[in-house]
Amino acid sequence: MSWGTELWDQFDNLDKHTQWGIDFLERYAKFVKERIEIEQNYAKQLRNLVKKYCPKRSSKDEEPRFTSCVAFFNILNELNDYAGQREVVAEEMGHRVYGELMRYSHDLKTERKMHLQEGRKAQQYLDMCWKQMDNSKKKFERECREAEKAQQCYERLDNDTNATKADVEKAKQQLNLRTHMADENKNEYAAQLQNFNGEQHKHFYIVIPQIYKHLQEMDERRTIKLSECYKGFADSERKVVPIISKCLEGMIHAAKSVDERRDSQMVVDSFKSGFEPPGDFPFEDYSQHIYRTVSDGTISASKQESGKIDAKTTVGKAKGKLWLFGKKPKGPALEDFSHLPPEQRRKKLQQRIDELNRELQKESDQKDALNKMKDVYEKNPQMGDPCSLQPKLAETMNNIDRLRMEIHKNEAWLSEVEGKTGGRGDRRHSSDINHLVTQGRESPEGSYTDDANQEVRGPPQQHSHPNEFDDEFEDDDPLPAIGHCKAIYPFDGHNEGTLAMKEGEVLYIIEEDKGDGWTRARRQNGEEGYVPTSYIDVTLEKNSKGAVTYI
Repeated sequence: MSWGTELWDQFDNLDKHTQWGIDFLERYAKFVKERIEIEQNYAKQLRNLVKKYCPKRSSKDEEPRFTSCVAFFNILNELNDYAGQREVVAEEMGHRVYGELMRYSHDLKTERKMHLQEGRKAQQYLDMCWKQMDNSKKKFERECREAEKAQQCYERLDNDTNATKADVEKAKQQLNLRTHMADENKNEYAAQLQNFNGEQHKHFYIVIPQIYKHLQEMDERRTIKLSECYKGFADSERKVVPIISKCLEGMIHAAKSVDERRDSQMVVDSFKSGFEPPGDFPFEDYSQHIYRTVSDGTISASKQESGKIDAKTTVGKAKGKLWLFGKKPKGPALEDFSHLPPEQRRKKLQQRIDELNRELQKESDQKDALNKMKDVYEKNPQMGDPCSLQPKLAETMNNIDRLRMEIHKNEAWLSEVEGKTGGRGDRRHSSDINHLVTQGRESPEGSYTDDANQEVRGPPQQHSHPNEFDDEFEDDDPLPAIGHCKAIYPFDGHNEGTLAMKEGEVLYIIEEDKGDGWTRARRQNGEEGYVPTSYIDVTLEKNSKGAVTYI
């Protein structure tokens, strides 16, 4: 099947068809371009999404790396790689499909224009041959008519008896002339006709089929190129499928790596204080102070009466000294992490020791390198001056000594924490242990708070003269007891407003801890003051109205 034989008379339609083919090619190229833009925007949005949710590189104290968080970060990394593959798809489509289509479209337009120009030239040449043949035909026809007229004129004069011999001879010469011209035009017309028939045969059987064949080949190549581009379009996607599959497999693997048990253990490791849970509360019998015999009533009454006066006086003076606390000032965390619970303090110290050991190793490696360089300089003075390395060596040695001292100091703190947490079997508040480690005292005058930056606070301070308020509270009744407590550690109570106590001593609670680490207590003799909450085991009464009070 050939366009030259089957479509020999369809030049205009072939012109339109080839133009439509190029337009379709360019339309598909535009489709590929828009697909490339979609892939590029998709990859860009994916990368922005990954960047938005990726963890920020912050300080040394990072969040606990839970397996669920690690899995999510791995999924983000895989998604970032997936976005990279979308960019590869866009780049491959742009280079292999879109760029090739645009180059081929330009070449196709040039080739089509050339073939159509050849067809038009052939048609113009055939039209020119037809015009020449037609002109010769018309001229031959005209000369034949003139010759026929000359013959009729000659015959009329020859038959006319009145015509002179000269007129007849003249008509005969005219006939001969017209006949000769008609013969010449006949020969020319025959030649032009033969030439036109040859050119026409050549046009429709050689020239036009050849031109149409080129157009057909061009259109078939265009179709083949579209087929190749379709395939390349799909291959661009198929090439990255294995890598995309690996990305998806990585996401699935990250999802399978989530370990709830490990996350729970990390929560324990992150927040474990190292304290032991409280033991059982012992039974305290206070009935011996309430039930008295009738015979001891007078004596006890006098004692109670005298005790009443002392209690009022003591309470009045004590109350004049007790004031509300203000907010605790905030400050930097302590160097030995004594503001933390023992377990967290041990971890922090161990991390610092590991970091210091790594720094020490670096400094040691640098010292060895400097010594080697110094030996090389001593053996080959032309390479450098050994004395120029001395300042750097001295600085490195100082750094090593400093790091060793730091390691020794932190190891001492670590051994102290491990010794105290390992040998402690009784219940002890975190603030008690932290301040014992920090200040090396038996009786801290502050309490532990959750805020690592809060400083230790002492008992309430006296802001005005106590005598000013002695008279004010002289006649007031003492506050009722809302519970009792037992001292689990001794407390000296040197500070003003505090109450000294011995280990095992039982006191009455008249005011609960307000969150500052101090509890207001009273002895049986009526003496009042603040004691550290972490030094006592508190038991509050369910009904404070039934609490014991002094008369």
